[in-house]
Formats: sequence, C-alpha cells, structure tokens
Amino acid sequence: MTEDIEHAYWYNMRTGQVEHGLLSPSADRVGPFDTREAAEHALEKLRENSERWAAEEASED
Repeated sequence: MTEDIEHAYWYNMRTGQVEHGLLSPSADRVGPFDTREAAEHALEKLRENSERWAAEEASED
C-alpha cells in the first residue's frame, strides 16, 4: 500500500469513480490504492475481505 496517500488512487463509493489524490470527502473514499487498476477493483476487494472476515468469525464461534 502506498505511503503517499495524497497522490494515491481512491475509489469513490458515492460516484463509483476512481480518483487520483484526495479529491472527495473521506466518508466517500475507499483506499488508498497504489494503482488505478487496483482502485477500479475496490468493490471486489471489499467483498473478498468481508467474506474472509465472516469466515474467520464463524470459525471462532
């Protein structure tokens, strides 16, 4: 993950667009991502993480 968040790529959850830099309010952004392509797949990554966390939580019960 990039350390230069001001120049990273972000996925805007409200508009569905990839942004380069801190253009929109933080409540609307997901990221940061190192590349535009990675940001374009933000929803897939979020879904994968949610599924993994749910499986981990279920295995702890």
